[in-house]
Amino acid sequence: MAKDTRRAAGTGSIRKRVVTRNGKEYTFWEAAVTAGYDPGTGKQIRKTFTGKTQKEVREKMQAAAVAVQDGDFFEPSKITLGGWFDLWFKDYCGDKKYLTVKQYKSMTETHIRPALGAVKLCKLTPPMIQGFYNELQRTGRTIKEKDPETGKTTTRQEPLSAKTVKNIHGIMSKALSTAIDVGYIKNNPTERVTLPRVDKKEINPLTDAQVKAFMKACTGHDYERVYKLILFTGLREGEALGLTWDCVDFDACTIKIVKQLQKRPERDGGYTFAPLKNDKVRTITAAPFVMQILKSQHTAQTEQRLRAGEIWQGWQSLEERKTGLVFTRDNGRHLDCTMLYKAYKKLAEQIGAPESRVHDLRHTFAVLSLQNGDPIKTVQDNLGHATAAFTLDVYGHVSEKMKEDSAARMQAYIENMA
Repeated sequence: MAKDTRRAAGTGSIRKRVVTRNGKEYTFWEAAVTAGYDPGTGKQIRKTFTGKTQKEVREKMQAAAVAVQDGDFFEPSKITLGGWFDLWFKDYCGDKKYLTVKQYKSMTETHIRPALGAVKLCKLTPPMIQGFYNELQRTGRTIKEKDPETGKTTTRQEPLSAKTVKNIHGIMSKALSTAIDVGYIKNNPTERVTLPRVDKKEINPLTDAQVKAFMKACTGHDYERVYKLILFTGLREGEALGLTWDCVDFDACTIKIVKQLQKRPERDGGYTFAPLKNDKVRTITAAPFVMQILKSQHTAQTEQRLRAGEIWQGWQSLEERKTGLVFTRDNGRHLDCTMLYKAYKKLAEQIGAPESRVHDLRHTFAVLSLQNGDPIKTVQDNLGHATAAFTLDVYGHVSEKMKEDSAARMQAYIENMA
């Protein structure tokens, strides 16, 4: 229950308030400022301020009055961080790719919402976020382990990597920047935190000996041609699986990369064509060896079609084939990336590179290109990187042989000076 007392003399709309809660009286001061007018009704929009003392409330009221006059008045939203993320995903992520949004949601539900979801946007501070990041680096990941003898599952906490913490920071920063744009908050608290140092992850290209062993091991394999295509063009796995015949020009010896085949849950459409990682359409001039691989695949696919007969689920006419997938299963369906990965891991074991992944074939192409003297700009274009600087950052240090060749060229230059 609340009752108004007399208005403080000479203080305009400042009032002293007494509130009774659970039989106990609480006294505070309250002020109101006209912040504008409702465009629909024309009525005044009044903003109230409270404080323990008359002086405190007067200072708040005067600051708000000045802000209104200057057009800088800002009323923070009462929405929570969790509520804002719900709204952000629903209304403001339409320009982002499917896998990007999927990753954002996963990170949000796993890490951000449990720690900060109930905090109001207007109450979110840099120290609060800094503490959240610091805790992620200490105990951010839950590891489940099953005892082989008892069958019981136990859990333990492990630190999140600096890269993962940085990714979470990126999500927070983007979401809160949009909150500023729509007027929910005035400043982005993520701009005033310290992020952990991210150590650059070493790539694992195949050595020359491993490339030779791999070429031998995969000969006659079901996925031989797709593996070799990736190894000698640097295509991403999804780009190779999504390659269609209309993008292959046998006369010009070129391959046009315009899309990728992406695996999604069945509820989201299953396998589907998706834009490239950097939306960077590119045309690769391929080695004759690569074009011969594709010609062999063209012949092999024709034979697959004849053997499959009525169960063939791929292209049904020569006209359809022009836009059909280059790499298909025996029934004409697309290849499965999981099966491609499992088969590659077995081959990697055979050649003494058990840690190697399909993506490392792409890394190997990049290293071979640089070792053979390709300009960094050419390698960038072939790989579809956004910038040459990124290519240099990833591959500029990869080969001792490149250093030895550089030293040999310098020695030759010095000797020619004599």
